[in-house]
Amino acid sequence: MGYESFVAWRYLRGRRRQRFISLITLLSMAGVALGVCALIVVLSVMSGFETQLKQKILGLNSHVLLFRAGGLITRPQRVCRQALADPQVVAASPFVYGQVMVVSDSGAAGALLRGIELPGALKVLDLERNVVRGSLADLSSRRQGLPGVVLGSVLARRLAAGLGTKVNLINPLGQDTPLGRIPKSEPFVVVGIFESGMYSYDSALCYVSLKTAQDFFDLGRGVSGVELRVKDIYQADQVGLRVTRRLGPAYYARDWMRSNHSLFAALKLEKFTMFVILILIVLVAAFGIVSSLIMMVMEKTKEVAILKAMGATTTGIRRIFILEGLVIGLCGTLLGLAGGLFLCGLLDRYQFIKLPADVYPLSTLPVQVEPAMVALVCLCAVAISLVATIYPARLAGRLHPVEGLRYQ
Repeated sequence: MGYESFVAWRYLRGRRRQRFISLITLLSMAGVALGVCALIVVLSVMSGFETQLKQKILGLNSHVLLFRAGGLITRPQRVCRQALADPQVVAASPFVYGQVMVVSDSGAAGALLRGIELPGALKVLDLERNVVRGSLADLSSRRQGLPGVVLGSVLARRLAAGLGTKVNLINPLGQDTPLGRIPKSEPFVVVGIFESGMYSYDSALCYVSLKTAQDFFDLGRGVSGVELRVKDIYQADQVGLRVTRRLGPAYYARDWMRSNHSLFAALKLEKFTMFVILILIVLVAAFGIVSSLIMMVMEKTKEVAILKAMGATTTGIRRIFILEGLVIGLCGTLLGLAGGLFLCGLLDRYQFIKLPADVYPLSTLPVQVEPAMVALVCLCAVAISLVATIYPARLAGRLHPVEGLRYQ
């Protein structure tokens, strides 16, 4: 940049006759740093929240669910074979689900009972890593002559149930008897407890083997649906569409994105809204940059006039003040970047902010720093700082040497 960068650096480093100008410059730099730091921390937390929520949802739910319109799937193995013919499908497993009442000696609670086929279901779901006590393998065996059930951690605490505890599952739809249709109740023994970290799942979900669920709901060999695991989770909707076309018009699919569309759409909207709100901090700091540069132009009137009298061009004078504002913005951005990454590291390592489990689906504040997002924040901060220098730079460039030296 030639003499422009040298003069701009001298102006920034040199002592000012008016200390107030230096104070405004520091406050402008601090404002940019604060805005960048807040943006990085907030957006990283929201990205971490979205990622953790997605992982927990996909840990207990499959990527694609296949159903048959108007009834049960009576030939689930055929549906599994047709689904596995798609190159994107990794695994397929039938399942049964229904509403039940879980009763123990200490209380009762409503729950959603899912019957899963082992070991095929473990290829579709990441349920095994969420089991904190007992084992899913015990669902296939009988203990104390009773079928096994795996409860969510919150549900187990509510019922004061541990491993080996006997509970009764009640089917509210009931069964046909000579006296009419009455609720069906069967004893089970707790063989496992899982904890996903999502209160809505841990408080209202329990698992049994597929055969046990079929017998409990009187389904025969029918199943409620077939769940699929695919290679690319973001192609789940396309995979579901292809598989249902192969199966026929009686079948339809529901993918994880469609099932949770409202939730993730709300998260994206909140993320964008927070970006817009917090970028206003950088805009406020930009006004500080404008003010400090205008006052600097007023303070350096004689120096600018001398430079123009010595042959400096209008473009060169503009570059001096543009570089000054750009350096202020860059220093503020770098300070904000360092502060934001430092705070994100503290949040990720120590997790000192706890969330109420009955309100939020996560127990701690998650953090995920996305390089693209950080680059976008820094780029926006530098761009705003650069735009803020345009008016003061033009004001300095229009200064006439005679006017600047008239009273000197």
